[in-house]
Amino acid sequence: MDPLVLLIAAAAGYFIGAVSSARLVSRVVAPGAAVTEETVLRLDGTDKTMTLKTVSASSVSAQHGSRAGFITYLLDVVKVAVPVAVAWRVRPEWPYYLVVSVAAFAGHVWPVYYRFRGGRGLSAIYGSLLVIDWVGMFVTAIGGMLFGLIVVRSVLVAYLAGVWFVLPWLWFRTHQPAYAIYAGVLVVLFTVAMLPEIRAWRRIARDGSWSDPATVMQLSGMGRGMVKMARRLGVLKDRRGSGGRSSP
Repeated sequence: MDPLVLLIAAAAGYFIGAVSSARLVSRVVAPGAAVTEETVLRLDGTDKTMTLKTVSASSVSAQHGSRAGFITYLLDVVKVAVPVAVAWRVRPEWPYYLVVSVAAFAGHVWPVYYRFRGGRGLSAIYGSLLVIDWVGMFVTAIGGMLFGLIVVRSVLVAYLAGVWFVLPWLWFRTHQPAYAIYAGVLVVLFTVAMLPEIRAWRRIARDGSWSDPATVMQLSGMGRGMVKMARRLGVLKDRRGSGGRSSP
């Protein structure tokens, strides 16, 4: 592996990944509003709140609506998928694209342009998987959701497990150490990035108000998407019409 090419791949991935789609979309949909780095999410029907300290698709969705959040998510996926695909196309004989992927993830989470305050990186990981193994993108996301909601019955695990499952999935698909190392690095970095939310969740999880997955997951745009998917798969029942408000 050429050290110079490796350095160029890492730098390109990082600086492209560090472009904040959330900030760009926020300035377009709300030109005069300041981009906030702290979003308070309120649990539907209660006075319970959770503070999200990110600038991400989830925060954009909470502040400007689901459509803006979804556009942000797509832009985050594309900004990582494109450089990873280019690296794969230009130098397929060496896994430089894996380096681009990790660097783009790091840029997304710790962007140098914005005082190292970005998102949590889930969209960046799925952007890479879209190129590296698009089947795995769906298998790990759905598998993680089912594992979290059915086996563990934890919304937090449902969110995290999709990334955790990338490691065994890529090993199963490739049996190549490079992919195992790549996935392991992503799992560690993602878990580190999620530590503030993990701590916050542990503080509030004791409250029975947060025990209904369908209610809690609607706090974020991605969570609402997971709820819709879970309902279509029959994992969660649609409670609309039962007297309480439910996510759409």
